[in-house]
Amino acid sequence: MGKNEFLTPKAIANGIKAKGLQKLRWYCQMCQKQCRDENGFKCHCMSESHQRQMQVFGQNPTRIIDGYSEEFESMFLEHMKNSHRFSRVAATVVYNEYISYRHHVHMNSTQWATLTEFVKYLGRTGKCKVEETPKGWFMTYNDRDSETMLKEKLKNKRIKADIADEEKMEREIQRQIERAEQMNGTNDKDNAEEEGIKSRMLEKNDGEGERIKLSLGQLKKNVEMNEKRDSSRLMFDEVENENSNRKRKREGQNSGRNASVLDELMKEEEKAKERKNRKDYWLFQGIIVKVMSKALADKGYYKQKGVVRKVIDKYCGEIEMLENKHVLRVDQEELETVLPQIGGLVKIVNGAYRGENARLLAIDTDNFSAKVQIEKGIYDGRVLKAVEYEDICKLAQ
Repeated sequence: MGKNEFLTPKAIANGIKAKGLQKLRWYCQMCQKQCRDENGFKCHCMSESHQRQMQVFGQNPTRIIDGYSEEFESMFLEHMKNSHRFSRVAATVVYNEYISYRHHVHMNSTQWATLTEFVKYLGRTGKCKVEETPKGWFMTYNDRDSETMLKEKLKNKRIKADIADEEKMEREIQRQIERAEQMNGTNDKDNAEEEGIKSRMLEKNDGEGERIKLSLGQLKKNVEMNEKRDSSRLMFDEVENENSNRKRKREGQNSGRNASVLDELMKEEEKAKERKNRKDYWLFQGIIVKVMSKALADKGYYKQKGVVRKVIDKYCGEIEMLENKHVLRVDQEELETVLPQIGGLVKIVNGAYRGENARLLAIDTDNFSAKVQIEKGIYDGRVLKAVEYEDICKLAQ
């Protein structure tokens, strides 16, 4: 039996070595050949095929190195995008995962001599967010896909619109306050005019009584004075009744105006709360969602329900499926809210009362909305009559 025949220990060892990664210094990038030891690498360098490749390299070395650098960078970023798209990870971890593929482009054939230089280059060009720590360099992938950039633009536009709406609302509230102060000033002025009318009527009645007293005799004077007193009392009562009726009417109008002002202020406050708490992300830990990704249909997860166990970077969630307890990482765009039966608990995931727990009271299928009652918290007992289906989701018991 020969030395390296089939299933001999030497043949098995050689097979294992051939499958695995070898030392980087014994790899020829131009020929894409991995040598096992220094002697093999020396023999390869003396071969005719290697000499021909080196002649090609000598004709334009800059173009070849730039080509390998671009290929290395694109493959490295592709691996970063697929494996660590939303997480902060050590650069050495990503590099070790990248070189586990046997036929990858080696760094010694690129323009970067070390991993540190390559990481700094990614940070300068803005392709990754890098930071140096006592434990080494850490990286975060900057997602520059067209869809992601569009979402970012829409998010910034929405933030600017919210800021403008808040400023407009503050000006409107200030205008309402000034209007209410002016109305209170006019009420005080009307009250002062009514008091002046009463005092003038009393002075007039007293003056007439004194003139009658001076011009008539004793008997006739007493009779006429009594008549004048009765007439003045009747006149004063009529004026008093008229003034009180007018005052009640004004108070009713003022109370109606004040109530309308308060209603407007409350509506403005609700609108402000809606604009502040309305977000483009809605995932919460502990809610039950439905997977709507058709890419997962072949694995049996399409339209299956699961519980959100963890929220990652606001837009992505780890979903534990209810049937087989498998854990998936799914974007919120591929998820859908779930409604419980009447009387079940829900989480308000978006809108003015975002984050509150509530109980489902009724469902309006025509308007695609639901009636809920908030439980616990500062809004305990408040009933919301028309909440959209997308703004509430079933809570896991």
